[in-house]
Amino acid sequence: MTIAIDPAQVAARYRQEIRSQLAGMTAPLRLRGILAGDHAPSKTYASYAERACAELGIEFELRSCERLRAEAAIRDANADPRVDGMIVYYPIFGGEHDVYLRDLVDPGKDVEGMHSCWVRLLYENRRFLDAARTKKAILPCTPLAILKLVDAAGYLPLAGRTVTIFNRSEVVGRPLASMMAHDGARVYSFDLDGPLRFEPPAQPGGAYSLHETDATRVQALAESDVVITGVPSKRFELVRAAELRAGSLCINFSTYKNFSDDIAGKAASFIPRVGPMTVLMVIRNALRLRDNARQG
Repeated sequence: MTIAIDPAQVAARYRQEIRSQLAGMTAPLRLRGILAGDHAPSKTYASYAERACAELGIEFELRSCERLRAEAAIRDANADPRVDGMIVYYPIFGGEHDVYLRDLVDPGKDVEGMHSCWVRLLYENRRFLDAARTKKAILPCTPLAILKLVDAAGYLPLAGRTVTIFNRSEVVGRPLASMMAHDGARVYSFDLDGPLRFEPPAQPGGAYSLHETDATRVQALAESDVVITGVPSKRFELVRAAELRAGSLCINFSTYKNFSDDIAGKAASFIPRVGPMTVLMVIRNALRLRDNARQG
């Protein structure tokens, strides 16, 4: 029997932890969302954030603008001392232009953990900003949400496990693969450019190593304890029960269906979406950034 895990129920536990942190603050946490364009998933994500903040008593202001005004909106939020953190909803232009916008966000307000300074710390497996290890680095919110769901499903620790991820975007797939490798997993990463293999660090505290691989989809899935998909296309060949290792955990973070219905009964657990947890990880990151700022 495959257990369906509702991310909203897992999020409830983290929501209570966040409530406790917020209760000890003398000033409200203030977040700003920047929505530029007419991308439906971005609007859905924004509505999740708005609702979650309202439930927790966090001040959330959503600013909508034309995409040509996105840069000015980011600069305005950077300069506003009342803004503790900002969420920029991508894609705006797509490609390198969006990379430029992500790096325009003040790292101290980047609650999504997508600025290049956070990305560099992640890939180098540097988990603190200071030698005293008092200021924790920020992790990208969707990969972090997925790891928390892996934990909730009972698949941590990852040491000795094999994972397959279909998606190697710089926003989710590649950061997630590196995070899971840092935690001890062998990770097969598939995208249109072919497969790569992420291996755990050779030394404790070191960074993952990246390898070319000729492993096929069939081989990787047959080995994997955890299968994670995030392919935003109806043309993706659905992952079928016959390909899975019995007792595996399956997670879909795409807005499209990536798994066949017949995985029920073969997979141990299935998590069909991640969104509710992503929003909680955004708020968690905002609290961490605010704490780091107060330390100087």
